[in-house]
Amino acid sequence: MSDAPVPQPGIMELTPYKAFAKPKRPGRLIRLMANEGALGASPKAIEAYKAAAGEINRYPESGSSTLTAALAKHHGLKPEQLVIGNGSDELIELLCHCFAGPGDEVIYTQYGFVMYPTCAHASGATPVKAQDDGFTASVDAILAKLSAKTKIVFLANPNNPTGTYLARSEVERLWKALPKHVVLVLDAAYAEYVERNDYSSGVELAETAPNVIMLRTFSKLYGLAGLRLGWGYGAPAVVDVLNRVHGVFNVNAAAQAAGVAALEDVPFQDRSKTHNRIWVPRIQEMLKTLGLEPQPTVANFMLVKVPEKLGKTPDQILAFCAERGIFLREMKTYGMVGYFRFSIGTEEENRILIDTLAECLRG
Repeated sequence: MSDAPVPQPGIMELTPYKAFAKPKRPGRLIRLMANEGALGASPKAIEAYKAAAGEINRYPESGSSTLTAALAKHHGLKPEQLVIGNGSDELIELLCHCFAGPGDEVIYTQYGFVMYPTCAHASGATPVKAQDDGFTASVDAILAKLSAKTKIVFLANPNNPTGTYLARSEVERLWKALPKHVVLVLDAAYAEYVERNDYSSGVELAETAPNVIMLRTFSKLYGLAGLRLGWGYGAPAVVDVLNRVHGVFNVNAAAQAAGVAALEDVPFQDRSKTHNRIWVPRIQEMLKTLGLEPQPTVANFMLVKVPEKLGKTPDQILAFCAERGIFLREMKTYGMVGYFRFSIGTEEENRILIDTLAECLRG
């Protein structure tokens, strides 16, 4: 018998997630590796955060009821079907712990968010990968992985890191084919950026289906990634379970206050969406002139292929940029050789990035 504590089965199969430490480098830093909102946070959210400082000796509001009411009003939702989390990551973890365990299976897509298999393993369940169709999730591949052991299906829509999405009709086709005891988790972290007529965040399905929950976040469009604030909207039976198990004070007071203020600042939201709408096609064209191959995206980030003919690898490009204070995301973690990803930044950051990439590729 081991002299050390023994973790639950599956835990030691995990590779620790490589979080983003603040780069230790003098001078200006351009962080384009984490899909954060390009324009930062709403000034109103910042003021609300500062105002909360005077009450940090008090416990936060249990259940985040004020924020829940604000979300319900802003999106036209039923408050009793909402759950607030310490980032949507907490809700992903709780879903796995509550609905899957040893002997169960959790399906995720080939290029889906890395937290899905991580949380499945941590709960003792077996993560099952469904191959994508190119870089887009495949409903047929997901359904082919269904078994009597399946308890959860995770679908990021839009998907990170590929920037692709499934149409509303495909998501509905997936749901209709699932047994009703299987929880369908629609992770719509980037929904606010999508401008496609055939897209839905899944809110309608989450409101009416007995086994669906949609996850959203304040980390992207709203620019509150540092506060860890997410939410879910779904079947009453699923939401009730999550509300029973999350921490009593799982969301801090400053995050709650900032979230309410961010929802109220609609002009800021509109500016952020407009900025993304303008800069995605501009950057794509600039990258093409450099010989790079940006992939289509509906979100606030871009996956880029580096053709071999350019004589540079993604690692070389990322290292060159990092030496100049520009931090992008490597894709080998996802099994994507020959690609890198970056977020849309401010106008100045975007232009500096393009100039730096051009300099790198000339060398």
